[in-house]
Amino acid sequence: MAKNKFYITTSIAYTNAQPHLGYALELIQADVLARYNRIQNNDVFFLTGTDEHGQKVVKAAEAAGKSPEEFTDEISEKFRSLKSVLNLSNNDFIRTTDQILHWPKVKEIWLEIKKNGDIYKKEYEGLYCVGCEAFITKKDLVSGKCKIHQKEPEVIKEENYFFKLSKYSKEIEKILEKDAVKIIPKERKNEMLSFVRQGLEDVSFSRPRKDLKWGIPVPDDDSQTIYVWADALVNYLSALEYPNGQKFKEYWPPDIQCLGKDILRFHSTIWLGMLLSLKLALPKNIFVHGFITSSGQKMSKSLGNVIDPIELVKNYGKDSVRYFLLKEIPSSEDGDFTYEKFKERYNADLAGGLGNLTARVIKLAEISNYQFSISNKFSNSNFQKEITKAQKDYQRFLNGFKFNEALGTAWKLITYCDKVVNEEKPWEGGKEKIIEDLLRVISEISNLLKPFLPETSEKIFEQLKTKKSESLFPRLK
Repeated sequence: MAKNKFYITTSIAYTNAQPHLGYALELIQADVLARYNRIQNNDVFFLTGTDEHGQKVVKAAEAAGKSPEEFTDEISEKFRSLKSVLNLSNNDFIRTTDQILHWPKVKEIWLEIKKNGDIYKKEYEGLYCVGCEAFITKKDLVSGKCKIHQKEPEVIKEENYFFKLSKYSKEIEKILEKDAVKIIPKERKNEMLSFVRQGLEDVSFSRPRKDLKWGIPVPDDDSQTIYVWADALVNYLSALEYPNGQKFKEYWPPDIQCLGKDILRFHSTIWLGMLLSLKLALPKNIFVHGFITSSGQKMSKSLGNVIDPIELVKNYGKDSVRYFLLKEIPSSEDGDFTYEKFKERYNADLAGGLGNLTARVIKLAEISNYQFSISNKFSNSNFQKEITKAQKDYQRFLNGFKFNEALGTAWKLITYCDKVVNEEKPWEGGKEKIIEDLLRVISEISNLLKPFLPETSEKIFEQLKTKKSESLFPRLK
């Protein structure tokens, strides 16, 4: 029987462009947490999906000479394919264009929030950033431009529905202060607190349908389209069939919501405000990752430096890509990708570290007539000390969302084993007990790798069973 339920979400990918490496990082980080919790015997529900409405999608579809339906079907399928491409273990994949599951829930939630007195209509003139798909204020600008998209916002005057976010401003401030919703890392929490303490303003919750047809109509006013964020954030509820679905009863609230730093503000203000209006339990943790740069520059289509994760996996393999993103990119900070770094890390750590140690030790076992067993106790107690320390550190790092450091514990064991091999020279004969100890440590390394490099972990266990070594990671030229 499962110990506890564990509901984990990623942000849903916006379908105005193809999948990129930054989103692959988020998916893989969430997958590690989902797999780790399954190993702990928790009942895991892992959700991902695509966000498909809004102006940017319409513009991207027009540029591609396609209808929004055709365009989003095609792009959403690419994101769905990441499950097999990256070896993800998500239980579900939701689309905001799903008119059977998602649309009715968005409308139901809209009416519920309105019934609670938190939606009203007014004429408004403000600064609208198309990149953010949001009205922004002057304090969000740097030199007159949106600090995320580096573009001047449009001045728009229109009659919209608004959500009374200001009503929940003080409550959200207290929630963040007390870590009732814990934002990780702490710097991101402090950023959000600083923003919320300035006082939250009411936010536009719709656009006139004449200007934005691609979206969900407001349920009691079809002259308006529901604002893309008011629609997208509901996915975390609609996928569980809120409010009466069995999954909602079993899994709500989210234990961890994984997302990028550029959308933290929406999740720590509008999303929390909506949940407070609905009187629902709040997410326990929001884990925020940084951006991946390429040779120090932010990846963008205009610069032509966007890395396609599908192509990368095709050329170098699933676990190689998973390893680089989890080890080389600091868990909650920005990190850099270059092909040179990727190959260097692959050859040093995967081919030369893990692959080399596994091949050497299994080869020694293969050529020996000794009946090895990896279920016995260690003949050398130092091995047990090293493993106990690694397990303890691994758990601490993973519980703190430090993926790179958790992975590092396995590599410390690899370094220790390499040292033992070089000092003990087990190929000289009469050293079967040392070989057996080394096989046992490799088995433990494989256990630690299960959430991170699931395919490699399985291959190592298979080689330990058959005592036949095959190259895990051939060196790259």
